[in-house]
Amino acid sequence: MSIFQTITIAIVEGLTEFLPVSSTGHMILAQALLNVESTAFVKAFTINIQLGAILSVLVLYWKRFFQTVNFYVKLLIAFIPAAIIGFFLGDYIDRLLESVFTVALMLVLGGIAMLFVDKWFNNNGEQISNKQALQIGFAQCVAMIPGVSRSAATIVGGMASGLNRKTAAEFSFFLAVPTMFAASAYKLLKDYKVLFAEDSIRENLMLLGTGNLVAFIVGVLAIRFFISYLTRYGFKVFGWYRIIVGGIILILLACDVDLAIL
Repeated sequence: MSIFQTITIAIVEGLTEFLPVSSTGHMILAQALLNVESTAFVKAFTINIQLGAILSVLVLYWKRFFQTVNFYVKLLIAFIPAAIIGFFLGDYIDRLLESVFTVALMLVLGGIAMLFVDKWFNNNGEQISNKQALQIGFAQCVAMIPGVSRSAATIVGGMASGLNRKTAAEFSFFLAVPTMFAASAYKLLKDYKVLFAEDSIRENLMLLGTGNLVAFIVGVLAIRFFISYLTRYGFKVFGWYRIIVGGIILILLACDVDLAIL
């Protein structure tokens, strides 16, 4: 990847990691549009660059992480389902990262569901129980399909369990920290020979460092916007956005248009 492609994909990641539109899906679409070959390094980059965006949660909410042990127990409960499924289905998930069709289809289906989320789950809960944390954890597993959106799945999972939008969104952000740290660490260990190959280690480290830095900066801005907007207006605009983007991509694919020439 070139530095321009790296920065562009990092901006996409930072903007979409916390919005219910699928950051991984948008990065896959961005790679297709930028004509970035889906190599082992690019797949690892797609996972590890999310770490930069996740660090923005620690910066903005650092005081909230100094809580009781019960807070960390809930995070652990919510984290376990995705950790187990990710470990056993990691190779299958990797293959899905190459499918633009899967991303587009999930964007549309998720967008349709989002049009009705605010009516289906209009709750006022502000306290999270262990049972609710587990429900959110199972919802997060669905987001392993590119295009679903981790934040959308966990926020909707939280709202379905009785939480209000703001509480569900903030817990989704907190849950992203152990989830993405684990995913990044697993990917680094699995693909370290590719990432740190002797003939490309300096270039790869530069791309990873640049991508994570850009994703972090943009992520800080995205979180501030999203919490305010979601609390006031809900999901509908994100639903329409997903349907439009996913629909356009499906039409282009059906017409055999090469996305890389757009």
